[in-house]
Amino acid sequence: MIKILMIEDDVELAQLLQDSLAKEEIETILAFTPLEGLTALQRESFDALVLDLSLPQIDGLEICRIVHESIPTLPIIISSARSDMGDKVMGFERGADDFLPKPYDPRELAYRLRAILRRGATFNEPVYQTFKNDEERHVITRGKQEVKLTMAEYDIVSYMLKKEGFVISREELLLNIGSIKYESSLKSIDVIMGRIRQKIGDDPKKPRFILSVRGVGYKFVNA
Repeated sequence: MIKILMIEDDVELAQLLQDSLAKEEIETILAFTPLEGLTALQRESFDALVLDLSLPQIDGLEICRIVHESIPTLPIIISSARSDMGDKVMGFERGADDFLPKPYDPRELAYRLRAILRRGATFNEPVYQTFKNDEERHVITRGKQEVKLTMAEYDIVSYMLKKEGFVISREELLLNIGSIKYESSLKSIDVIMGRIRQKIGDDPKKPRFILSVRGVGYKFVNA
């Protein structure tokens, strides 16, 4: 079972998330203040840290820096209602692996945790992946079924698979994927993503594979 530490001062929310994650076979240890969280990290080992930013005593961004410097291998997901781009950038600069804006479905947090932990799995561990990329044939398959994609759609999925688990901005997609450079507006990326979700069988209301990161872009979870 996955074991995480959650530093969250909203007691009701923390307990709700704890109960929901338990159904996903994720054990959640709660800390309601930064000092409680730092003490727990010294006493126990965890697979990941879920961290709020608006905390008493010490700001969450500072906690992120402290934890990353002391335990650099520990994955950190920032979970916050603070949606300012500056906070997101500072969070990633200080060691966060992901930024999940509140409110969110607890299942999305579970998917993101598994994606991050899968990246840190040892080389010999078998990892199940829903989608495969045949780069020679320019074909994406789901299981044994080929997904019918346009060239632009294939290039986007191929790029996101290579950066699975990482947040990818719309600007990054426009800059790095030649087949969509002619579609200069960021809005066009959202339209293409909608088509891709439909073709890969992703629920647009509760996506499992292509997750939207509010104010930034997208993240691919190949689980």
